[in-house]
Amino acid sequence: MKAFGYYWGISGVLLILLFAIVRLSLRVLDMLNYSLNLWQWLSLILFALYMAYAEGYKGFHLNFAPRVIIRAKAFLEKNSLKSFLYVILAPLLCMGYIYATKKRKLISFILTGAIITLVLLVRMLPQPWRGIVDAGVVLGLFLGVCSIVYFWVQSLKDGWVSPVPADFSESRMENKIESK
Repeated sequence: MKAFGYYWGISGVLLILLFAIVRLSLRVLDMLNYSLNLWQWLSLILFALYMAYAEGYKGFHLNFAPRVIIRAKAFLEKNSLKSFLYVILAPLLCMGYIYATKKRKLISFILTGAIITLVLLVRMLPQPWRGIVDAGVVLGLFLGVCSIVYFWVQSLKDGWVSPVPADFSESRMENKIESK
């Protein structure tokens, strides 16, 4: 059961990201039906580079990806995550929505709300501008998937230490650790 929670947590997060990549890629392909002018090409390149750095590197590689892996590894190491409910909700646990500090939950929900708001606003953009924005987002998400896989592989090595904290709910986690 613990191993299932570990694999389901990481795989579930990857599936969510891959689903978004596929859906947004259709908009990017639709953008290619338009004849882009110089400013649009320049916007596409600059926005893609910005998203690769801001979303792909700073957001995913430095924060989200290692946290997903360290939280998933807890399924293998902590008896407190044996619960069937935690295993079923493993992707949400790995993303920091549940069994997390108040700060982590707040950050996760605010970030999700901001992303939903941006998605709704970008939907109102006409093509090719919508495709230009979506191309940058797809690149950032793709780098995010690569980062999760990278940290997953790194975590299999002996002595791997996550560069970010797991941000589990302290009071509950302290109780579980002391009882071992």
